[in-house]
Amino acid sequence: MKKPLSNTKVTVKLRKSEYHNEWYLIIESYPVFKPGSKKASRVIEAINRSVTTPIWDKSRTARTTETSKTFKPKRDVNGIIMCKSEIDQEACIYADNIRKLRQHEYDNAALYSDKESELAEQNERSQCDFLEYFKKTTIKRHKNSSQSIIVNWTRVYELLKLFANSDTILFSQINMKFIEDFRNYMLTAPCGGNRKGTVSQNTASTYFSIFKAGLKQAFIDGYLTIDLAAKAKNIQGQESRREHLTIEELNILAETPCDTPILKRAALFSALTGLRHSDIQKLRWGEIQQEGKKYRLNFTQQKTKGVEYMPISEQAYKLCGERQEPNRLVFEDLPDPSWISRPLERWIEDAGIDRHITFHCFRHTYATLQLTGGTDIYTVSKMLGHTNVRTTQIYAKVVDEKKEKAAKVIKINIKPEK
Repeated sequence: MKKPLSNTKVTVKLRKSEYHNEWYLIIESYPVFKPGSKKASRVIEAINRSVTTPIWDKSRTARTTETSKTFKPKRDVNGIIMCKSEIDQEACIYADNIRKLRQHEYDNAALYSDKESELAEQNERSQCDFLEYFKKTTIKRHKNSSQSIIVNWTRVYELLKLFANSDTILFSQINMKFIEDFRNYMLTAPCGGNRKGTVSQNTASTYFSIFKAGLKQAFIDGYLTIDLAAKAKNIQGQESRREHLTIEELNILAETPCDTPILKRAALFSALTGLRHSDIQKLRWGEIQQEGKKYRLNFTQQKTKGVEYMPISEQAYKLCGERQEPNRLVFEDLPDPSWISRPLERWIEDAGIDRHITFHCFRHTYATLQLTGGTDIYTVSKMLGHTNVRTTQIYAKVVDEKKEKAAKVIKINIKPEK
């Protein structure tokens, strides 16, 4: 099947000046079909040349009105506009040379095969900036994600600039050697912010996985012709110690005063439900449902944006305090993570616990005590909102009998605050 050509014709024309007795030389191309459009357009290109002595062809009328008649310019056998002045004639020859160049470009474009056009587009994309693309992908992909995810993607962007020692990385520069070199760099990459030293291997593993996610998206969007992310070897994470509290230590903490009471209630609530700080901080009374003596949470996780539907024990419900309006926060005035460390550390020390315990350790405590109490790992993963025991993704949304039992496994001797 023959490929239809666009048949674009390029012509030198004159355009009368509104203020002077001169005519501008212009290049007109028609029809021109722009990528993605089937509608023909007319392209006008000014060449910054004008003439004052064109010779008019009296046998070819250009436009006729009631008061005037204009004619088309006279052309020689080569189609070049003729002028009386030698300088004007040189300008017309210059314009015709540009016309030939443009005509050649359009003719060659029409002869391109689809494959050649694709290659031309790919060559153009290969000169795009991967760093700029990675930054835009972060915004587009994670505009509704948690702050921690956005921070990690932003840190990878900064490390890529440090690694390349440049604000620009062209897609044409990215190959398996580049990826392997960046992988090795990540193993000794500097910590961000005011922290000194290098990142941990687990952090390096997370950052490199984010980098690979950016490469994968670039392949999907056509900036890379090969799925380099699939070929790249991951950085193996190390088994990290998940610090947790025993039931005895929880009971001690329940009896130990805390100079920030809301922090104490939220921490113990996390130990009884497995909720993250971000979910507890945003939890509203309308998301807590009561059916007789059964209590359930129906909320959206801040980290995964997944909808959770899970039971909680009566003891956990009592930690929430007196019920308020549906839109009110359950744990009002709970400090942000950056302001929790000091009061939490004092509370832990006052309880005589000499290990490093963070707020997230109460979530680990929930999982550990559930498993220790005999709850099967699949149920625990559902209660935590995991897809499996190794991830932090949401999986189940249906409350079953095992969940009801699991919610009542942990009991803390909580005394009313004085």
